[in-house]
Amino acid sequence: MANPFESDDASYVVLRNDEHQYSLWPATMNVPAGWDTVKPADTRKACLQFVEETWTDMRPRSLAEEMDDATPG
Repeated sequence: MANPFESDDASYVVLRNDEHQYSLWPATMNVPAGWDTVKPADTRKACLQFVEETWTDMRPRSLAEEMDDATPG
């Protein structure tokens, strides 16, 4: 059985959790608890491009906020 998370022929959605971390998810599978769909079903390539363009700060949201609050200014 092929890995459903790495098939170039499958349809995917892009998910994001409360920490603003992203994940490609097979469109045929239920979205896990704690994740929201931020890009509807599309090709794997299009979803990867969306993540690359959108997820520009790899820090979890809570860490980014903590670090930004601690920055003198």
